[in-house]
Amino acid sequence: MMNLSLKINEIYLSVQGESTWAGLPCVFVRLTACDLRCTYCDTEYAFYEGKKRPLKEIFDEVVAFDYPLVEITGGEPLLQKNVLPLMAALCDAGKTVLIETSGAHDISKIDPRVHRIMDLKTPSSGECARNLFANVAFLGERDEVKFVIGSREDYEWTRQQIQDHSLNTRVRAVLLSPIFGKIEPRDIVDWMLADKVPARFQLQMHKFIWEPRARGV
Repeated sequence: MMNLSLKINEIYLSVQGESTWAGLPCVFVRLTACDLRCTYCDTEYAFYEGKKRPLKEIFDEVVAFDYPLVEITGGEPLLQKNVLPLMAALCDAGKTVLIETSGAHDISKIDPRVHRIMDLKTPSSGECARNLFANVAFLGERDEVKFVIGSREDYEWTRQQIQDHSLNTRVRAVLLSPIFGKIEPRDIVDWMLADKVPARFQLQMHKFIWEPRARGV
């Protein structure tokens, strides 16, 4: 790990705003770069902004916060292969490690102790064709799958994926999240209840606590 590095956009302490871990204090490590351009992206600043830093320095900064929960995010964290030894080192240090990644990159090499939150891209994202469905075979009971919903079409597509891939029996949670400001959350809830969808509805908690475009939260 001593000679390895990663390009980091930001490291900060906040509360987890999404997933089954929502509401817990969490140290976030945001990596630079993403090869997708989702229409609803709220972290465009992470596409290019960042600084190359040694893994040891990153590890020490995260551990110094002295909180048990850590999330690796982006951008797209799996574009930088050195994220894999960083996550393993954090697990070795006793941290509960989450990674938020798109469904477009191979998740099979991630340390099995890491909780993978995989975002399958819905049609309105503009990146639906990039989903790598081979990843589904590697998902397990510690993992979560997220769908970001912006329309009825997105919802119907999501419902079909849950059924086709038996996601509700494969992973810890299936998460349906509205595109902030684009769709009424209650519409998604109504559809889920009417169809008895085996999934969890969620809101992005941090966008209600702070200004929706705020960084470092």
